[in-house]
Amino acid sequence: MEKPLAEVFPPGDYLSEELEQRHWSQSEFAEILGRPAQFVSEIISGKKEITRESAAQIGAALDTSAEVWLNLQNSYLLRRQAQNGDTQLQLDDVRRRARLNARAPIGVLKKRGLIRGESLDELEEAVRSLLELPNLDEEPTFSAAARRANNDVPLTPTQLAWLAASRRLARAMKVKTYDRSALSKLAEKLSRSLSDPAQFEKLPAMFAAVGVRIVYLEAFPGSKMNGASFLLDDDPDRPVIALSGRGKRLDIVLFTLLHEIAHLVHGDVEPGKVVVDDELLTLGDEKAANRLAGKWAVPGKLGSPPKPVRQQWISDEANRLGIHPIVIIGQLQDRKELDWRTQLVKDAPTVTAQLATWNH
Repeated sequence: MEKPLAEVFPPGDYLSEELEQRHWSQSEFAEILGRPAQFVSEIISGKKEITRESAAQIGAALDTSAEVWLNLQNSYLLRRQAQNGDTQLQLDDVRRRARLNARAPIGVLKKRGLIRGESLDELEEAVRSLLELPNLDEEPTFSAAARRANNDVPLTPTQLAWLAASRRLARAMKVKTYDRSALSKLAEKLSRSLSDPAQFEKLPAMFAAVGVRIVYLEAFPGSKMNGASFLLDDDPDRPVIALSGRGKRLDIVLFTLLHEIAHLVHGDVEPGKVVVDDELLTLGDEKAANRLAGKWAVPGKLGSPPKPVRQQWISDEANRLGIHPIVIIGQLQDRKELDWRTQLVKDAPTVTAQLATWNH
């Protein structure tokens, strides 16, 4: 039970007492301040608020600090505000909106059509449903390996909301029985299958055939999430791969996809286990997933590049290996044998348009 608020008196009452103790009239005090008599009268009657300037003047006249009078004024106003029912209802709504936005990026979710609702009750229910929580006081959990652009920090509410929205998309998909061996074989031929960017449109059906749900959800602003692999309802036989399309380039999106496949093939995603990927991908599960994804991306040994690296050499290697030239360029950039600003990436193919067809 909340304690009743202590009674607070208007600052004018305190000022009136001070004048009485000094045997000063309001007119005399106004003269001391260099103000009209009406000024002092209105402060004492509560018609005028004490400002920073008037607090400093009153403090100087009565040998106190300006803060004393400002605090008296603020305490009185806050007390009156606390007693105002309409104001408290508005503040309750502010608290609810703050709590809701701390849980998920409401503006982005509404703009993307991932939640609907206008009233706070509707929005709270929409977010609770999206996160699959009994109530908003609970914390969402995922068995997931999430490939992110930032590292060594917990998943943010925005990232958790992205995972939850990806999970909802995955729930609507029908796939065959999960076959980890078939998934591995699919990964081995994927880079060659995707030498034409248009082939990205066929990926959902290809993965459904091996029992994997694959979804695309554009990255939320500030999420820095490239992709994730996770389990529906902690079921090892219901794996999901979600891609955000960050990076846009064919080779970047392909590597993220292969990286998530590697997590599933290695069994890194387990019930009750959350793995956060480091973009540097140098430790533990990440190093192993990175190595396997690189092997799948370039199926076969890449020849030693000339110095400087020429477009013709890249084209010849791509034809020999049966993969898109940008994949070779990406590998050389990753190995620091090509600068990230190289002109060789000019007009590099993107796959955003192809990814956008997945959920329709």
